[in-house]
Amino acid sequence: MAEAYVYLLWCGPRRALYCGWSTDVPRRLAAHQQGKGAKYTRSRAPVELAASIAMPSVSAARREEARIKRLPRSEKLALVERHAP
Repeated sequence: MAEAYVYLLWCGPRRALYCGWSTDVPRRLAAHQQGKGAKYTRSRAPVELAASIAMPSVSAARREEARIKRLPRSEKLALVERHAP
C-alpha cells in the first residue's frame, strides 16, 4: 500500500503543470483549489488533478517529485498519460 503520492496538476487556462507530493491527494487538491496550496497554484487557478503516482514512502515521493520537476514538459505529459486518474 502506498504511503505517499506524487501528483501533477493542470493549472489555469494555459494548462501549466505543477508537481507536488502528499500523503492525502484529495485533501491536498482541495487545498490547492481553495487557494491554500502552493504559491504557484494560487496564481494559476483553476487547478485540476492530472495524475497521481503511488510511492512506497514519503522520502521516495519527495525524490520522485524532485526528479519530475527537472523533466521537460514532453516527459511530464507522458507521465500524465500513464498515470491519469
